[in-house]
Amino acid sequence: MKREFIDDKTAMEQFLREEFWGSLALSVDGQPYVVPLNYAYVDGKILFHCGLKGRKIDAMRANPRVCFAVGRQEGPPQPHPGGKPCHLDNQSVLCFGRARIVEGDDEKKALLNAFNRAFRPEAPDLKIDSLKGCHCVEITIEEMTGRREKGGKPTFWRYAPK
Repeated sequence: MKREFIDDKTAMEQFLREEFWGSLALSVDGQPYVVPLNYAYVDGKILFHCGLKGRKIDAMRANPRVCFAVGRQEGPPQPHPGGKPCHLDNQSVLCFGRARIVEGDDEKKALLNAFNRAFRPEAPDLKIDSLKGCHCVEITIEEMTGRREKGGKPTFWRYAPK
């Protein structure tokens, strides 16, 4: 079956703004390493925060190329008796790009405030002292692909910013 892709990021961006939980895929010494985490999609980028040390930080420093996956199941699997195709209403987006550990305090504060406000728009500015114990990571997206299936009909998207 040939897949017809829609070259448009609108539906994928809407989905990324609606969800707050995804999986970060990294490569550590040639081995896959996947970490589930909360995130925010802000100004076309994936933002998250994490500890100052650990395997995830080490992996991003060694190889900043990442894939970030977000998915959602919309209802239970549908019966498929007699060999009919399996069907499950669902949606997912894969973001391929580069992770950058934000170093400057001012930029870190701005991005973490944006991250925080994605969850709570009324949140006050974070104080710089409260940011000392974490890193902020920004993923610049080089390509996005998405899939949605509703009522057995799949739709596929692909977008690569220029």
